[in-house]
Order: sequence, then C-alpha cells, then structure tokens
Amino acid sequence: MPINMGDIARLANVSKPTVSRVLNNSPLVNEETRERVLRVARENGYAINRNAQKLRQVRNDTVAVVLDFGSHRAGRIADPFIFELLAGVSESLSIRNQDLLLSPPSLTDVQSHLDLISSRVADGFIFLGQGEREPMLRDLARAGTPFVVWGGVDPKAPYCSVGSDNRLGGQLAGELFVQRGAKRWLFVGNIRHSEIRMRFDGLRAVAARHADVSVDHLDVEHMAYAPTYQQMGTWLRDNPPPDAVFAFSDTAAIAIVSAFRELGLEAPNDYSLCGYNNIPPAADFTPALTTIEQETHLAGAILVEKLMQILDGGKPKSSMLPTRLIVRQT
Repeated sequence: MPINMGDIARLANVSKPTVSRVLNNSPLVNEETRERVLRVARENGYAINRNAQKLRQVRNDTVAVVLDFGSHRAGRIADPFIFELLAGVSESLSIRNQDLLLSPPSLTDVQSHLDLISSRVADGFIFLGQGEREPMLRDLARAGTPFVVWGGVDPKAPYCSVGSDNRLGGQLAGELFVQRGAKRWLFVGNIRHSEIRMRFDGLRAVAARHADVSVDHLDVEHMAYAPTYQQMGTWLRDNPPPDAVFAFSDTAAIAIVSAFRELGLEAPNDYSLCGYNNIPPAADFTPALTTIEQETHLAGAILVEKLMQILDGGKPKSSMLPTRLIVRQT
C-alpha cells in the first residue's frame, strides 16, 4: 500500500498536522522535527501530490507568462531579448517558490485569460510585450485580472507596466544622428506597438528641432530577422538610402546591416545605425552595434515583485527602468 501522511506521522512520532506543516514549509515547526519528518518521508518513498496541495490553497503558486506570439511570423519567437526577459522572470519566480506556466499562443482574448484564472490554473499573468494587444489588456484590467506587463510605460494605462523610457531611447538615437551630421533618417519598426511608437515619437521630437532633417518610416509587421531583412532590401531598392537608421531591436539592426551590404554600403562610413535592447551579440557583431540599453537583469525581479503585490491586494505603480545609449562602431 502507498504510504500516506498518517503513516509518516506514526513513524516520525508526531501528529498528522505537524507532518502537514513540515510538508508546507511552515515556520511553526522546529528544525529537529522538520528534519526527522523529512527523513522518514524520504526513506519511505513519500511523494507530495502538489496538484492536490494547490487545490487546498487560496492560491496555487503558478504564474502564467504570456509571450507576444502574434508579432512573430508563424508564432516563432527567436529574438534573444525575449529569452533574456523570460530567464529573469523564471529565476525570480523560482526564488519565491512559484511555478511558471508558459501560456499557449491560443490565449488571445479576455475570456481565455479569465478562464485560466477561474479554473485555478494560474494566479495571474506576466505579459512580455504589449504588441498589438493594448485594447485586450485594458479590458483585462477592467475585469480585475491580476497581471503586469513588460512594455511601454503609459501613466494613463489602467494596468501596471515595467519598461525602459522608450521615448528617451528615441531621443538619444536622434541626438546621436544630429551629432554625426545625418539628415535623412529612417525609423524601422511597427508603431502599432506602444513601446515602439514611443521610440518613434522620441526620434521625431529631435528631428522636429532641425529643419534640414527628414524622417521616413518602414513598417515591419513581423519582429524577426528574415522579414526585416526582406522588407529593408525592398525599401532600399525603391528609395534613396538614408544616412541614419534607428531599428526597433538589435536583431532588426543586424538584419539591416545585411540588407545595406547587398548595396555595398557599410556602417558607419555610409550611414549611422542604432539598435535597441543591447542583447549580448550586439557587442560582438561586426561592426559592433550602437544601441539603446534596457536593463533586463532588473526587469524579471521587478515584474514578479509587482505581480505579487497585486495578488496580495496592493496597487503597485508602473516603473521606468534606466535607459542609456551604448555607442559602438555603427
């Protein structure tokens, strides 16, 4: 017969509630008793049924992480930046003994998210990227769903978000282009994403102060290397090459370098280039990418902390992380 909690209590010479407290990491049990109970449990092959344990709790200690699958071609996400964020969130959740549930791409509307909460599959959500889900996120907030978002920080948004100062990032790129004497700027990115739109707005704000500067926009629907490379190549065949390019990500910036090389153009001699995120390959790429740094090593811990505050009944404010320009070869 499988050993149960009552058997553990008898063998360890303690009460059944004491065994329960030990298995739930209660601080009410002294260390000697805890070690004895755990030793007996291990020796007799007792395994905790964590699913049954969660059903007895008010919360099930599981957080669903939702990626922006819709912004990537065929739902394939390959940008290292997303996985850096995911790693930070995963580490912070593990420190708090929280399980991570990676939500499926089919989780796209308000009701599907509410169903996940009501069925007690997850306690709350961490969205890594707003993408084009802004209306859905607002509806989810109005429904009282516990969640936090990595993305553009908007003081008017009805939910808590964490992100870099995207508008400042655009301004820093613009000021760099002014210093380098560039006149024909190109912004590459999908401005239906709020954080990318903020970067575009910051770039245009700098350009507006210089009458001889023009800003074009190349809308890239899918946030991946291949579609960016293809659309940049098409744009260059139909338009005069710009002398400065601000890309929505470092991955996009690497694709842009490849597209320019098809025409025999190299940064920084023929054009200036600035990416975004400062992913690890940015410094080792040839030429090394100038970029806007987001402190992703802080982001995971902050996102998890704010979600825990919400689950405990708090109302945390949105946070803006430090944002700085990293000047390299491009």
